[in-house]
Amino acid sequence: MGKDIDLLEKVQKRATRLIIKDRNLSYSDRLNRLNITTLETRRLRCDLIQVFKNFKGLDNVQYSDFFIMADTELRGHELKVYKPQAHLDIRKYFFSVRIVDAWNSLPAAVLRCNTVENFKRKLDCIFKDRGFMD
Repeated sequence: MGKDIDLLEKVQKRATRLIIKDRNLSYSDRLNRLNITTLETRRLRCDLIQVFKNFKGLDNVQYSDFFIMADTELRGHELKVYKPQAHLDIRKYFFSVRIVDAWNSLPAAVLRCNTVENFKRKLDCIFKDRGFMD
């Protein structure tokens, strides 16, 4: 899976070089100038938005089909998800496994949003704070 992501990212790197001809700019500088993020960051953002929609009932999908709620009240938010053990690589990259750590690390205030647009705005602020977006 990692090598597939790297191959896709190489395509985007090459495309940004075709659009911006300045050879002195790094990949991250080209992304900033084009106002885009890495493919991996966009995938993470879209996955988190999808989980939000599932939990809020905005999609015709039951979140319980994908996730088991964590039965701990120690830290974080009330929508913590249990991460099942995945011994095989194919299972590690399932949507319902790969997104758990990122979802559980979100602040409760973000998850209390009432709309998808509000969630996206707050999520983008968190991504910027964590260095995913500039």
